[in-house]
Amino acid sequence: MVRPQYREFDKWLACQPPHLIEQKRAEAELIFHRVGITFAVYGDNAGKERLIPFDIIPRIISTTEWAQLQAGLVQRVTALNLFLHDIYHDQNILKAGLIPPEQILQNAQYRPAMHGIDIASNIYAHIAGVDIVRAGEGEFYVLEDNLRVPSGVSYMLENRRMMMRLFPELFARNRIAPVEHYPDLLLDNLRTVAPQGISDPTVVVMTPGMHNSAYFEHAFLAQKMGVALVQGHDMFVSDNTVFMRTTRGPKQVDVIYRRIDDDYLDPRAFRADSTLGVPGLLSVVRTGRVCLANAIGTGVADDKSIYPFVPDMIRFYLAEKPILNNVPTYQCRKNADLAYTLANLPELVVKEVHGAGGYGMLVGPASSKAEIEDFRKRILAKPEGYISQPTLALSACPTYVDSGVAPRHIDLRPFVLSGKTVSLVPGGLSRVALKEGSLVVNSSQGGGTKDTWILESQAC
Repeated sequence: MVRPQYREFDKWLACQPPHLIEQKRAEAELIFHRVGITFAVYGDNAGKERLIPFDIIPRIISTTEWAQLQAGLVQRVTALNLFLHDIYHDQNILKAGLIPPEQILQNAQYRPAMHGIDIASNIYAHIAGVDIVRAGEGEFYVLEDNLRVPSGVSYMLENRRMMMRLFPELFARNRIAPVEHYPDLLLDNLRTVAPQGISDPTVVVMTPGMHNSAYFEHAFLAQKMGVALVQGHDMFVSDNTVFMRTTRGPKQVDVIYRRIDDDYLDPRAFRADSTLGVPGLLSVVRTGRVCLANAIGTGVADDKSIYPFVPDMIRFYLAEKPILNNVPTYQCRKNADLAYTLANLPELVVKEVHGAGGYGMLVGPASSKAEIEDFRKRILAKPEGYISQPTLALSACPTYVDSGVAPRHIDLRPFVLSGKTVSLVPGGLSRVALKEGSLVVNSSQGGGTKDTWILESQAC
């Protein structure tokens, strides 16, 4: 059955000669290679950059569905920012007994050095990537919150650019909500959280360098925003101020959109062996004379052991019912949940609480007995390091594969920006599991991407 929002696209696709579609797919791959839209896989001995497969059939979402999603995303990210401010200040949610204190204070992502530090507008997660799936009766579920250095927005923008280049007639015949203004929206948001008294703030994008898997995105966003792309050695601290080196001499930096993990930001405060950071950066953050986006210590809120408490955060801080569902989650640190997980491994998805990118997880229904038993040993060795969830009956989206059009499982990562307001462009990065039956959409695990359409109206 074709969903209502896909009907006109389905009619259009049925009229396209197969050879034309193949030609367009080949053209897209060639362009992505030329532009350099690739990614690196850590641990890949080949050390080669890979192209993320691009599917020419968009993921289409109706305006009504998007309105619900948008409201839920704004609500969730607002609560997460309130939570982060709270745990680094009064810790009211811990005093209320809603979250065990050790879950926060002993969390590897909790940064005691940030306790008591006031930051601009009390915003910690300026950029959040929230992974959404549809399951069951068509309801939306949040799979995870990405608040440290969420990536993927460059693929969202390039996917739209590619579709407009390949099939301009579709955009002439349909009112598809735009996403091209994301870099402008991001820059505006970053400028609003500059230190007080700075009327024309200098914003930079901080990258660990060209060998990072997401370097393309770092350079892409800096170029689109019209700001400098810098590395740690391009900046220094003097008189409680961050400066960057330029051909015209030192220039004060007010806002740093950092794409480097906490541990590597300041060798004086965190890892002493880091060559990627800026010595003394934390001391400037303490004085409020520079804003880091995202703030140091945001990782505690996207740790998978904290994920089960987000609905409680929404009720606690906003006195609202959560709009978006959490996936039912078993915390293996609890004896009852551990026993249930071990007894049902073949039916569950098990994740490392600090895992990312599809690594460190077990998809029970798709795993061999040997893989399940190996994972059982890992869980028993460190129960607090894992959570488990039921295997959702994820929705599928029509996808163009070698055999033709076939259903493949998908997720959606909208990007939520927090500044003076909370906003997002309509859509996000749709990732698709290209292997038949696979539930893992990550590019590092063989997944691909699609353009995401929020369909305002159709004229075709």
